[in-house]
Amino acid sequence: MATRTITTQPYILRHWPRLIIYIIMIGFALIYLIPVYLLIITSLKSFDQVSLSRMWELPTGLSFQSFERAWEVMHQSFVNSLLLVIPATVISCLLGSMNGYILSKWKFPYADVVFTLILFGMFIPYQSVLLPLVETLRQIKLYGSIPGLILTHVVYGIPITTLIFRNYYAGIPTELVEASGIDGAGFFGVYRHVIFPLSVPGFVVVAIWQFTSIWNEFLFGLIITNAPELRPVTVALQNLSGSQYTQWNVQMAGALMVALPTLLIYILLGRYFLRGMMAGALKG
Repeated sequence: MATRTITTQPYILRHWPRLIIYIIMIGFALIYLIPVYLLIITSLKSFDQVSLSRMWELPTGLSFQSFERAWEVMHQSFVNSLLLVIPATVISCLLGSMNGYILSKWKFPYADVVFTLILFGMFIPYQSVLLPLVETLRQIKLYGSIPGLILTHVVYGIPITTLIFRNYYAGIPTELVEASGIDGAGFFGVYRHVIFPLSVPGFVVVAIWQFTSIWNEFLFGLIITNAPELRPVTVALQNLSGSQYTQWNVQMAGALMVALPTLLIYILLGRYFLRGMMAGALKG
């Protein structure tokens, strides 16, 4: 009869490698959160409390005047960013999904060459296309407008969304597509009834990626919109700094407000983002 060995080692000795890893991770997390700490406490201070010598000190009293001032300056830009990021994210997700569907399940001559050429768009620096981009938008009467910004972000988002969806759809059995074709479903029928219902994890990953990228983008928003009332929130945040002096409490409050939407997206949908990645959305 087998005897059961009872481990008498203390818990800490048995699990010390894991505890060391946890301590190291907590230390790195605290270092990473130091700027966030400064951001929050500075935004809650009045202007007379803001100085380098008292940078680490907690505010003597809570003041939300900096948030009120930042909102007065940026509230229209928040609306502009929402009008930009929602349609741009939705359209780029749909186009990337269609491209991934075609390139993974409807093979045609030189499909891999087309896919490679699409991916080249990921490596083109924004600065190198500003002049032709502005001239193109002028020609189609979209320069200086939010629709022009939407079009720009949709086009620039096609490479990464196509890559993610193509790799995701590669894991879907081709037999499902062939069976639907035998049942009489056409190109769009297969996509609607087979591919699209299976695409939720991929759409979550792509939507979070695109929302974050478009919301935080600065250069296109600065160059393409030529009127202050049309500029996105990242450009308005930069304009919070005055010409004579900078109200750091207002600047920090504005930065915190700009960061909140993407932060909430990751808090609310982060687990779905990880599930989408695990399901193959970023696997090649």
